[in-house]
Amino acid sequence: MSTIGPGSATSTLAAPVAAEVTTGTPISPRRRRAVPARVRTGILLSYLLLVALALVYIYPFLISVAGSFKTNADATQNPLSLLPQVWSFAAYERLFTDVPMLRWAGNSALITVIVTLGRVFFDSLAGYALSRLDFPGRGVIFAGFLAVLAVPNVVLLIPRFLILKELGLYNSYAGMVIPLLIDAAGIFIMKQFFESIPVSVEEAARIDGAGIFRTFWTIVLPMARPALVTLFILSFQGSWNEFAHFVISRQDPDLNTLTTGVASLVSGQLGEGNQYPLRLAAAVLMSIPVAVLFFMFQRRIMNTTGGAEKG
Repeated sequence: MSTIGPGSATSTLAAPVAAEVTTGTPISPRRRRAVPARVRTGILLSYLLLVALALVYIYPFLISVAGSFKTNADATQNPLSLLPQVWSFAAYERLFTDVPMLRWAGNSALITVIVTLGRVFFDSLAGYALSRLDFPGRGVIFAGFLAVLAVPNVVLLIPRFLILKELGLYNSYAGMVIPLLIDAAGIFIMKQFFESIPVSVEEAARIDGAGIFRTFWTIVLPMARPALVTLFILSFQGSWNEFAHFVISRQDPDLNTLTTGVASLVSGQLGEGNQYPLRLAAAVLMSIPVAVLFFMFQRRIMNTTGGAEKG
């Protein structure tokens, strides 16, 4: 009978270690499979395609940024060049001297804040009512909201203008804000999210005597944070970039927003010549708030469908 001594055990355990040190390759129970060359080629081509598509979308914005620092002559001769021949800040200086840019930005900010908060509140209330409250005609009302989503916005401009004129809201902040406070798409988003929240979550609050609004405000609404963030960003972007409604709801130049003001630059109302740098500078400044807001909350947008139980 042979016996295994301590020396034998040590040599047995040290053999893999010695082999690893000698070859320089770690020994593992399972060796990784080598990725086939065809798969690696497919992945590389996919990334190249994504980069190409990204450049297609980013290039116009880069042209806007570069063009805003050009002179009028340079912008006319080399409109697609990303490097100005002479770097000039004249366009940005004119925006704050010759153009009422601050007033336009103030009007846009005021309207955007009111519309965004109003949409988040009223769309949430309507979405909760359609998903939880049982009342006659609920299905018909929801079908009406879906029908509104199918109607192009331009079709509603003339009826909206006539209503504003009849109600005496034309050419006022109220006429610019009130029609935008409720959005059918926002109601649809909130209704679908509220339906993913279990009804049992609200039963405990009702047993404690909480009413419908208190249950909505303290229990359900905090759990809908992902949908609220998405609705907030979409509402902010939509109201900040709104143009058609502001065209038919006001005529006073003092009520110009950034969108209508930049449109007046494009139509040449504030000077002669193409004024490419001035227009592009206004467009660049106008896009900054939306871009900042998107990058701040992009993770929450991606997690909109991420479980109501997480809250």
